[in-house]
Amino acid sequence: MADTQTRKRRGGGRAGAAARRGSAVIDQMPWNPPINIDKPTEPLDQAGIEAIHEGAMRILEEIGIEFYNEEALGILKEAGCTINGDNVRMGRDFVMEMVAKAPSKFTITPRNPDKTIEVGGKTLLFGNVSSPPNYWDLEIGTKVAGNREMCRNLLKLTQYFNCIHFAGGYPVEPVDIHASVRHLDVLYDKLTLTDKAMHAYSLGKERVEDVMEMVRIAGGHSHEEFEATPRMYTNINSTSPLKHDHPMIDGCLRLARRGQAIVVTPFTLAGAMAPVTMAGAVAQSLAEALCAIALFQYVRPGIPCVVGTFTSNVDMKSGAPAFGTPEYMRSTQMTGQMARYYGLPMRSSGVCAANVPDGQSVWETSNSLWAAVQSGTNMVYHAAGWLEGGLIASPEKFIMDCEILQQIQRYMQPEVTATGPDEIALDAIKAVGNDGHFFGVQHTQDRYTSAFYQPFLSDWKNYEGWDVAGGIWTAERAHHMFKEIVTSFEPPPLDDGIREELADFVARRKAEGGAPTDF
Repeated sequence: MADTQTRKRRGGGRAGAAARRGSAVIDQMPWNPPINIDKPTEPLDQAGIEAIHEGAMRILEEIGIEFYNEEALGILKEAGCTINGDNVRMGRDFVMEMVAKAPSKFTITPRNPDKTIEVGGKTLLFGNVSSPPNYWDLEIGTKVAGNREMCRNLLKLTQYFNCIHFAGGYPVEPVDIHASVRHLDVLYDKLTLTDKAMHAYSLGKERVEDVMEMVRIAGGHSHEEFEATPRMYTNINSTSPLKHDHPMIDGCLRLARRGQAIVVTPFTLAGAMAPVTMAGAVAQSLAEALCAIALFQYVRPGIPCVVGTFTSNVDMKSGAPAFGTPEYMRSTQMTGQMARYYGLPMRSSGVCAANVPDGQSVWETSNSLWAAVQSGTNMVYHAAGWLEGGLIASPEKFIMDCEILQQIQRYMQPEVTATGPDEIALDAIKAVGNDGHFFGVQHTQDRYTSAFYQPFLSDWKNYEGWDVAGGIWTAERAHHMFKEIVTSFEPPPLDDGIREELADFVARRKAEGGAPTDF
């Protein structure tokens, strides 16, 4: 018994055994972006929708948004907006005319066309954690600065899990790479370790132009083919309250002119960068997003745009951000109603404030993810791996979150709620009668392997069975799986010539200095 216990503790239970047999580390669900079959939760009545819309329009008309980008100011002046220094006021007729040009759904086609994603409609897409500067795993046991190896390992998880549909920003910032060339090394890693939809940070023209060129090369596309349909996307944040900075707007303008998708996500924390009331915070968030979307539609009508929400609250005792709260859930649902009002796809996030992958991290992230489901969200950023309000990325948390994502995917499968004769199962009920059981009847035998969701991380044994198997807690099991996944990882296929062309491009751009920095 002791030998079995030691082996399971070291190997991670069923997942470890699967890896030792030479099969996949886990038996996961197939690539199949879920379709949200539920009706959205809509806390606002029609009067509430109109009130928030009116609030957003009056912010744009009477208060205005600061645009710290001279090109954008010139474009908006040409469009008839009122410019006073950096302040831009827009009439609602202009805003609504421009926003109406954005498509309600579109596709992003990565280098592997089998991983094409549809953004909009009822499709629900999950992306990896993006942009934390720090990293935590069970082996290190403390918060440390991110590096390239950690980033690569998280990219391997991004590729490995079928429930992750797009590769967001850097899953952890590799601060061991100088900022001038970091984007080159990380995009090379992303494009060789994953074949899912790519993201570019809109942080200066060099980074955006470099990433577009690398995505074009990786896909084997001509410039015309690259620009014919979205191959990648960016996400920008306004600087709340009521500001858009220079590099993010610049990056979006460059992407828009080449036909690539744009997500605009105000970072409105109620009580700090937005009103303490959720209606006020949502109205401000919409104003900050819609003005940028209007700009991009004026520049290139029909360019794919997504309205994002990052509206949550702060701890009024400390000022720290809070996530997965009741207020976060309601604001996400409210923004979902407004996104449908404007005919735009929507982005939200799977976020938490917990510092380690503990119980708090699970309930806060679960609240965030189910708020995405309830709101009709189309793109869920940070769906796996996020800790400490976005300051930490964790592989254990990544794997724990993927268990939730798979459960959501299973929850959305239509067969779960099918009501045909086979599902009503009257013959089986008659056969069992009043004093039998359903374990042995043919109806059960025909379906038992696929009738219910089968977890890859949850442990359904009773206490004694769990204890005998090593008493391994959830984060420990996730850690074992992480190690086995990255050890056995095989990158997706990539033509050797394309890989060489990517490497040559990176080397050339490094020799040219990459992107300018302040240090």
